Amino acid sequence: MAETSRTTYLSKDFIETAEGLIFAVVAPGTEQDKVLCFLRYVKAADGCKKKATEEANELLRMHYPEYLHYSTVLDTSLHAVAVNRIVKHHQPRQGLQLILRANRQDVVERDLVSLCSQFEQRGMNIAEAGVTGSLLICAQKADSDIDLIWYDRSLFHQCRAAVKDLIEQDFLQSLQANDWQDSYARRSCDLSLSEYVWHERRKYNKALVNGRKFDLNFIDLSADVASVSYRKRGFMTLQCQVVDDSRAFDYPAEYKIAHEQIKSVVSFTATYTGQAFTGEMIEVCGLLEHSEHGDMRIVVGATREAHGEYIKVMHD
Repeated sequence: MAETSRTTYLSKDFIETAEGLIFAVVAPGTEQDKVLCFLRYVKAADGCKKKATEEANELLRMHYPEYLHYSTVLDTSLHAVAVNRIVKHHQPRQGLQLILRANRQDVVERDLVSLCSQFEQRGMNIAEAGVTGSLLICAQKADSDIDLIWYDRSLFHQCRAAVKDLIEQDFLQSLQANDWQDSYARRSCDLSLSEYVWHERRKYNKALVNGRKFDLNFIDLSADVASVSYRKRGFMTLQCQVVDDSRAFDYPAEYKIAHEQIKSVVSFTATYTGQAFTGEMIEVCGLLEHSEHGDMRIVVGATREAHGEYIKVMHD
């Protein structure tokens, strides 16, 4: 049965079409009665197959061009699915509760349950959390990562603090050299390995549970979904100071900066989530955008890989 337009679609939800295409939602709400998203998995007889960005674009160009979309609000090309073409809406909070209540769990699910138990023992309400990625659509493999989402800002930051404490107490483990190498290779970002690891180590939004990598994400349910249109004005590199990091871990991440014309730096790629803190000087390379109201911002990660784009702290 197709979904109705009254359904609430949130970033990091998954939506599925009758053709067996599974898309990750990248923006809340709808645009022209379509959900903005990106193809991540395709159902096959032997299970779900994950698709890299170019692979996904090519598949849609060749076979499903109706899902290619140019967003007039974001001024970028991505994917979109009309609400009436959605046959299943995979919601992270429901998905997590199903796994926690299941009678039988595989090794990945058991590690997820163990991780949630650690957080519950420290007073965090798991009802405010969800699971996304392969676990949400039952496409996990034995070596799959865990992607946990929090829908409460204070709980998310409480969870980051708990990760730091749990690593110190050896209930969780820090990523090791090979884990960082793997993470860096998957990110394919425009930082050196040492720059990438330096920034990541201080975020405490990823660690290992029983040797399995997990990531913490935050989705702000109170975020204003009103559409503000932006137009791209070309690439620029800027050095500036962060004056407000309160939304550094949001999706998209936002850093208010000290600059006469440009108000903020925004990132749509997880690499640069939590990348800098208030008071730090950063160098940013991205696309300058103007809003319909005349506001200016720099966007890093208009594409998933964000080739040639970056945010890095200037430090000794």
